[in-house]
Amino acid sequence: MLSTRVCTECAVRDRALCGALSDDELVALNSIGARRKVARGETVIWSGDESIICANLLDGILKLSASTSDGREQTVGLLYPADFVGRLYAERAGFTVTALTDAELCVFPRAKFEAVLHDHVRMERLLLQRTFSALEDARGRMLSLARRSATERVAAFLLDMTDRVGSAGCRAVESGPVTFDLPLSRGQIAELLGLTIETVSRQLTRLRAAGVIALPGLRTVTIRDRAALEAQADAAE
Repeated sequence: MLSTRVCTECAVRDRALCGALSDDELVALNSIGARRKVARGETVIWSGDESIICANLLDGILKLSASTSDGREQTVGLLYPADFVGRLYAERAGFTVTALTDAELCVFPRAKFEAVLHDHVRMERLLLQRTFSALEDARGRMLSLARRSATERVAAFLLDMTDRVGSAGCRAVESGPVTFDLPLSRGQIAELLGLTIETVSRQLTRLRAAGVIALPGLRTVTIRDRAALEAQADAAE
């Protein structure tokens, strides 16, 4: 069971479902929740298994993946802090959820969470609104991806990573270039963007040659010219 103090100090409370809850709703949710830390590479949920938990992601990045007909793993999405994890009102998990980084979750038994929602209709409505918003965002990303060139896809991906994980990176000066580590390998980036590894590598090299980014390490990226990167990403808009 979570204490109200833990929730008050939660770094993502203002962005997660909990931030919109009343005191009574928060107490009901606290009574069934527990913090859980997972290590990088650890699988939290397996596709096709019984859907027994759901969670709020507090810290770290999770990967959603599915198996193709020939047995390959396909990355289909990423989850960031404040995102909801799991599948409510379903007996089986739809995707495999794996930690790309060390992560921390606020975990709830699915059946108990559904019971709390049944008793607190406003909370259920808020979660539904968040779910529809996430679905709309995902559809928008798919539409945008379909009409973008390889350059535009990679640039947009780097911008998204800058906004999502760049805050955990570093700057030499406050207004200077931000440097951060990508949570995905180039192969995983290629899967996510519908490109080949070679194409992703070529586009990163091209952006580096143009002075838009620097690549000081295998997964380390420095955004040297955000405006130029935004121009590359928005070329299809």
